[in-house]
Amino acid sequence: MESSKFDIDLGKSSPEIRKLSDQNFITFWESEAKSLSWFKRWDSVLEWKPPFSKWFKGGLINASFNTLDIHQKKKSDKLAILWEGEDGSYRNFSYSQLFHEVKKFANVLKSLGIKKGDRVTIYLPMIPELPISMLACARIGAIHTVVFSGFSSTSLKDRIEDSKSKIIITADGGFRKGKIIKLKQIVDDAVSEINFIEHVIVVERIKNKTTLNKKDHLWSELMSHTSDVCDAEPLDSTHPLYILYTSGTTGKPKGVLHGTGGYLTHLRSTYKWAFDINDSDIYFCTADIGWVTGHSYVVYGPLLHGATQVMYEGAPDYPNISRMWDIIQKYKVTIFYTTPTALRMFMKFGNEFPNSFDLSSLRLLGTVGEPINPEVWKWYFNIIGKKLCPIIDTWWQTETGGMMISSLPGIESFSLKPGSATLPIPGVSIGIVDEDGNDVGANTKGSLIIKNPWPGMLMGLWNDDQKYKNVYWSKFENMYYSGDYAIQDSDGYFWLLGRADDVLKIAGHRIGTAELESSLVSFPDVAESAVCTIPDEIKGESIIAFIVLKESVITPQNELKNELKKTVRNSVGAIAVPQEFYFVSKLPKTRSGKIMRRLLKAIANKDKIGDVSTLEDGVVVSEVQSAFDELQNSINN
Repeated sequence: MESSKFDIDLGKSSPEIRKLSDQNFITFWESEAKSLSWFKRWDSVLEWKPPFSKWFKGGLINASFNTLDIHQKKKSDKLAILWEGEDGSYRNFSYSQLFHEVKKFANVLKSLGIKKGDRVTIYLPMIPELPISMLACARIGAIHTVVFSGFSSTSLKDRIEDSKSKIIITADGGFRKGKIIKLKQIVDDAVSEINFIEHVIVVERIKNKTTLNKKDHLWSELMSHTSDVCDAEPLDSTHPLYILYTSGTTGKPKGVLHGTGGYLTHLRSTYKWAFDINDSDIYFCTADIGWVTGHSYVVYGPLLHGATQVMYEGAPDYPNISRMWDIIQKYKVTIFYTTPTALRMFMKFGNEFPNSFDLSSLRLLGTVGEPINPEVWKWYFNIIGKKLCPIIDTWWQTETGGMMISSLPGIESFSLKPGSATLPIPGVSIGIVDEDGNDVGANTKGSLIIKNPWPGMLMGLWNDDQKYKNVYWSKFENMYYSGDYAIQDSDGYFWLLGRADDVLKIAGHRIGTAELESSLVSFPDVAESAVCTIPDEIKGESIIAFIVLKESVITPQNELKNELKKTVRNSVGAIAVPQEFYFVSKLPKTRSGKIMRRLLKAIANKDKIGDVSTLEDGVVVSEVQSAFDELQNSINN
């Protein structure tokens, strides 16, 4: 762990926030919820029937109202979104313009039969129609489920089938590093065998010729003659706002379900505490809205505060590696929130690129998605922030809804340690425990757990209460199991050490081993597969795959590798394609038949193998080791 400390802050001090939260977390969150606009105040702050929580029960609220309606008197002309496309195109939306578009599209949804509680799948690139669609759903009480536009038709289909969405919103295509991604075509493939889809709405982003089927509608045509009069629906605080699917240890993605009142309370508070948002700020978060960071800190968090933000469509290094610095300079960005993966990539290209731009507008920097290496933290601090900007290193999950561990320069000052997420936010109780659920001492590795309910927490998994209990609450009694390992140092600072379960974390994105291995085994020549990760200079970790081929396969390995890459790309998405494939005759397994990924990871990382007493066949270890060494040598030579 890094020993150096950095004392840079914004001079803010609100000790009463911590004090109140320490006295009673329920009373504390009630006081925070009062900052939102409610149609009706709640009857009870928290109904906790472990592991199910209902925050602000009896209260009536609307997410669209709290992000748009409340700003119309004082901020209607203020810019909400400064959008820039990868191709250099741009569009700006004031709060009044965004309000207008959201109300119109809410009416479009209603005209197509969408009612409160219906699910709407959104499969769009990073264009303004994406947040507009989400807010329109929220306005009428429809539940949006956004699917990252990098996912394949198979992954999209899985998520549509689980949510039983009535409508899909997509685009004719999107841009990624100059290439056109044919999103409409992917949607057509995904829904070809689904009979419950009633309508597909198509945004003309790339304006190529798109074949429209009988269920298809162009966004522009639907919006052209639609009224912009649409009041926000008063919804129960516990009414589901969205489903967001996340990979887990089983093949089927989990539909994480978030409510409204508690979630908005959590976001409003954490966004203010972490970013110290002011009316003059220009905020830029590089996350795709297809992931939870985009939901919480691109759409809902900034708009709750009436902030102005930059929204960018493309890759961070296209058409050149200075794209991010150019955007920061052009829009005079004051707050920049990105991933360690992106920073490692920028760092690799050297200091001269960021140093050739005027980044003096920046006053606060943040990272999200994965732990940040101390050396990358220091580069970010020294080169991008010019030693003037505090860095918030945030830990949270799709399931937590919002930040759980972070420095909070908006309300307090304390020393920053490169590589540490620092301290839990006010109002949450986080600990580190051993396998028996007992608190461990300082500087001791254990499982990161959350001891009390919090407002932003998931309400459950869509249509699967049992899995919700099993995945998050069965390992330790009445404690939320994060699946992450961590250490708390003698100063109380938390250091995240990576996943404890069979979930891969690549460039900040979670990919389930089962989903990826199922994809590989679907290839006719493959009998078995196992995946794990190895350190990667840029991504943090890269995926490698161990493959057992069926007998009598004679296809050359290079050809097989290309076919397997194609299979993964088509069935899961490009983000999940392994960096390398290793062909072995057996996989190391326990006597109960479970693949020992720990062993594969140790071999791949040249670590000590450790206890192998549970192995099915001891010779497998040396066999896998030998196969890996042989291939590694051939790569290096």
